[in-house]
Amino acid sequence: MSCHLTRQLPQGPRDGGVGPVYCDRSTVRTGWWPGVGSRPTLLCARREEPGKEVVEVSVTDRVRELIEPSLTAQGLELVDVEQRANVLRISIDRPDGIDLDVIATTSRLVSAELDRHDVVPGRYVLEVSSPGVERPLRTPAHFRRFVGTTVAIRTAPGTEGDRRLQGILDEADDDGAVVDGRRIPYADIERARTVFVWGPAPRPGKSKANTRTKAKAGRS
Repeated sequence: MSCHLTRQLPQGPRDGGVGPVYCDRSTVRTGWWPGVGSRPTLLCARREEPGKEVVEVSVTDRVRELIEPSLTAQGLELVDVEQRANVLRISIDRPDGIDLDVIATTSRLVSAELDRHDVVPGRYVLEVSSPGVERPLRTPAHFRRFVGTTVAIRTAPGTEGDRRLQGILDEADDDGAVVDGRRIPYADIERARTVFVWGPAPRPGKSKANTRTKAKAGRS
């Protein structure tokens, strides 16, 4: 289940911004942000004092930084923040599950927070949804939570060994995870998710029709 909102934000450079980070046409560019699930993303330039190096923060990281405290206060877990083109996807969850009312309320809360801080430049679509059966794994906490379950991992180009791996998540700590005995640092993971495993199929048995047929044959 998901909810979609479209927002038209002010475009073009501004004299100032609300909060320590602002994004406009002069400060947004495409680049790589390393880490679990790294991919091309928008980067925001964090304003520093003259003469100091400009610090770049990904839009998704800035969004997470802004909205996670509010979601936590509502008893919600921020599962993932994903930005592709002009679509910003927010995935949320909580132990007893979420419904459409929770998603709609969260959409309004997140939209207001993003509008107030002007994090995403230009026109964009906000999509808030539940994570679904197979969840992305982005943080060490995600990996630790699903130790003992089946996961699928794709490593970054140049990583030693097979790039695609599916197996039991044996261990997870602050630096990496162990899948089927192979340790993979989080820095080498391009994408990871849980894998839904169907239960064993019922063993084939004899139908009642066949049983009745054999019973009749035995009496004749």
